Amino acid sequence: MTMLSSAPGGASVHGPVPPPPSASTTTKRRTQGGTVLAVPALVWYLVFMVGPLVAIFVIAALHWPGMLQPVSFAGMGNVRAVLDDPVFWDAVRNTAVQLAVALPLMIVGAYMLGYYVAQKPPGHRVLRYLLFIPGLISTPAKAMVFYAVLSPDGLLNGALDKAGLGSLTDAWLASPSTALGSLIVLDVWSGIGFTAVLFAARLGSVPDEIGEAAQLDGAGHWRAMWRIHFPVIRDFVGVVTMLQFLWTLFGSAQNVLLLTQGGPGSSSTTLSFLVYQKAFIAADLGYSQTVGVVLFLVGLAGLLTIRRVFRQNY
Repeated sequence: MTMLSSAPGGASVHGPVPPPPSASTTTKRRTQGGTVLAVPALVWYLVFMVGPLVAIFVIAALHWPGMLQPVSFAGMGNVRAVLDDPVFWDAVRNTAVQLAVALPLMIVGAYMLGYYVAQKPPGHRVLRYLLFIPGLISTPAKAMVFYAVLSPDGLLNGALDKAGLGSLTDAWLASPSTALGSLIVLDVWSGIGFTAVLFAARLGSVPDEIGEAAQLDGAGHWRAMWRIHFPVIRDFVGVVTMLQFLWTLFGSAQNVLLLTQGGPGSSSTTLSFLVYQKAFIAADLGYSQTVGVVLFLVGLAGLLTIRRVFRQNY
């Protein structure tokens, strides 16, 4: 293709015109630009996500008695020490009980509560805010509230005395039979409201025609909740279950630290708290990160299981 241009003296000169860039060239340039923009995020991910993950497996093979102490290779010694430690098996049992009790209660209760809110009953907007309040309270504040309720001279024992049920009073956080249960109650209370708000938001996006068709077929709220709406948002339930599973598995250490310190004995010690205890109190980093490897494998297996259970069947 040529174009006319003015030359000195007024004569017209024909010159070549560069062809417009092709679609493939434009796409290639955009891809290269997107790759360059993604580099900082990729570096951040490698340094702060993959790096610590690799460090866990490396430290698990070391004998490291404190941050400033000399390091030596331990091989499988840390694994043998962990497997021979009865406290580790107590932590495994407590973590299994915590997940088996807290996770179903939280997910089922939150789904039912979210379904109720999604029906927009009177005052449903205020109810959403009230359900979200536990998610806005810091963990130390939650622990203080539960300590005030469950301490020997706390609100719960006081209420039982006033009701003539003094024989049921107990040192809830200091009793081997109730310490773990108290922590589970705190986990459920902390997570059920926030999770219910998430479910209500997802259920609110389900087309109204589905609920109307279920009502025309004579389905009550219970049947519509579990047989109609639940299959529609099944994949979202799986995502929320994964999040709560990870939070319960890895985040329980802070509640244990603030309320029971893993006691009495090891009756409320969980795997995540054992990682903290061995690293920062016992100064045994090799043992701590060996438990961290176990915790990582449990989390990975749990995520894959939850994903398989809640995947869509259509």
